[in-house]
Amino acid sequence: MVAEDSEAMSGKRHILAIVEPENEPLIVARKAAWFARVNGFGLTLIWCDADVGPLDGPFLVSNAARDIATQIRAAQQQMVEELAEEIDDEGVPVAAQVLEERPIGDGLLSMIDRSMPAFVFKGTRYHDAAERSIFVDTDWHLMRGCSCPLWLVKRKFREERPTIVAAVDPMHTHDKSAALDTAIVEHAKTIAELAGGDVHLFHSYQPMAGLAAAANRSFKPVTLAAEEIIDELREEHQQKLNDLAASCGIDAKHTHQLSGVPREVLPAFARSIKADLVVMGTQARWGIKRAVIGSTAERVLDHLPCDTLLVKPAV
Repeated sequence: MVAEDSEAMSGKRHILAIVEPENEPLIVARKAAWFARVNGFGLTLIWCDADVGPLDGPFLVSNAARDIATQIRAAQQQMVEELAEEIDDEGVPVAAQVLEERPIGDGLLSMIDRSMPAFVFKGTRYHDAAERSIFVDTDWHLMRGCSCPLWLVKRKFREERPTIVAAVDPMHTHDKSAALDTAIVEHAKTIAELAGGDVHLFHSYQPMAGLAAAANRSFKPVTLAAEEIIDELREEHQQKLNDLAASCGIDAKHTHQLSGVPREVLPAFARSIKADLVVMGTQARWGIKRAVIGSTAERVLDHLPCDTLLVKPAV
């Protein structure tokens, strides 16, 4: 039922779904509606169209332009309301509105800060080299600035018995807090329990990086026993991963450690087990840091064959 706007919904636990004409809006809306239903949340659909520029301010210099803008707004509102009606059988209270703020990324972050949803859903697609280099894409904007878990949708999600990967870094080379790994696993387990699915704990490490670190710690030239150091590194990583698995209740059969670059190894692993969702951590970035790729999540997103749920460390 289409009843409330997102501001009214802000006092409730709700899901915000960003729907875009070019990113499978019905799949995104239905997936968000399913997740809202199984959690007992409300749902807000936000229609975003990057091909439509600002519809107010100095851009409208004539009555005719204002009339066209009014018609465009009405058409967009009608489309998002029709989308809400199409998923109405999910039994979820749905609010529907159009985002008019520009740039879109800033407008969405402002809306998220105001309404404080439990999760944000958004369709995603392959990002070309230009988007990756200058980061004008809304996905990157949300990955770095969204304060709540961000579910990036690529395809239909198995609502029964999904396979979910919790990608962790038990050595905490990059994460601000060890608590992030626990949060990643808990999100994965919660979703798996809701849908009767399985959780696989995944960690990858780079032996050569560890070997270089060992060399740098040497105060005088020595001959490094490379194989011995690599074995020790593997055992250290494995022990940390096993400790995390034990603390989170993940059995050995569902705990996986592979060597290699995460952006290559993780997508290959996800394909091998036909994963439906990868849950991983990312960090908020501001100022000049936002102009530089810095997280595994940003490097791996385009290569994953399935949805991605991004979790940030607690502030």
